[in-house]
Amino acid sequence: MTRQSDMTPQAPAVSVVGPDDGEVIMLGSTRFRVLEDGTTTGHRLGLAESVLAPRTPGPPQHRHARHDEGFYIVSGTVRFTVGADTYDATAGTLVMVPPGAPHTFANPADEPAVMLSTFTPDLYVQYFRDLGEMMSGGRPLTREANIEAMSRYATEPADEAVIEPTTESAR
Repeated sequence: MTRQSDMTPQAPAVSVVGPDDGEVIMLGSTRFRVLEDGTTTGHRLGLAESVLAPRTPGPPQHRHARHDEGFYIVSGTVRFTVGADTYDATAGTLVMVPPGAPHTFANPADEPAVMLSTFTPDLYVQYFRDLGEMMSGGRPLTREANIEAMSRYATEPADEAVIEPTTESAR
């Protein structure tokens, strides 16, 4: 005999991450909080909040081969370098980076900047976990170690993309 509850399909699990929840990874002066690591989305999407301290430099300019990366600026100013161009993105700005596009970001300002980042698929969330582990105990992150970690996630440096920079304000 089959009970009615046995025949009712289970609703997919819903993830609710409160303001004090989520996995926190300290990356030097940047606080990286994983809001969705792909578990709830079938690995189609990862989402994180980053709080960049004032005057925080970014990673080496790089390009991803297997995932899109999106950045939504919640507060402050984040400077994106895309190839030879720079854009100062302020609160309310969305920057979408498709696979293959060279990019990096930094906080050039004297106040913190907060941004939400998407990773589709979620591949790159583990990269940040790897960086956090590498930097645990106060070990500095070298450019070489960062590039080696990137290589595990279909990402490579894009130094050749840096030519004569120009600056524009993101709209």
